[in-house]
Amino acid sequence: MAIRNIVPDTDEILHKKCRPITEVNDKIKNLALDMIDTLKEAQGVGLAGPQVGMLRRIFVINTLDEEQGFKVFINPEIIATMGEQEGAEACLSIVGFEGFVKRPQKVAVKALDIDGKEFVWEAEDLMARAICHENDHLDGKTIKDTCEYELTDEGYEDEEE
Repeated sequence: MAIRNIVPDTDEILHKKCRPITEVNDKIKNLALDMIDTLKEAQGVGLAGPQVGMLRRIFVINTLDEEQGFKVFINPEIIATMGEQEGAEACLSIVGFEGFVKRPQKVAVKALDIDGKEFVWEAEDLMARAICHENDHLDGKTIKDTCEYELTDEGYEDEEE
């Protein structure tokens, strides 16, 4: 398919809520495949619609598992969370920024796949973090909105200082 440009954090599209996808047609399938190719090229873990300029409720995740490969989530809804994890997180749209973020340890997400079939996927650790991060993008939030503080080479920068 095609490699798309990743929208930088200066673009207002990253702060807008995405619209649901009403039909999984060829256009949406091509978007998903382009997003997978773009994510492969960027060597990231996840990529959401607004990060490629599309205000649609879709994201893709690199499962880091050769058997599962890349997973497409259309109209995702986090239906359960459990526990808590915290740590460093980065974003393909905000190059050079790393924030300290708290996320659920485990999540269950309901979505449609690239063929429009509903599924529920349970994830933990990094995959749970990635799902929450990409889902935030669909609601117009970036890591700068959700992090407790920015991590730097010297430790951290608390925004209140």
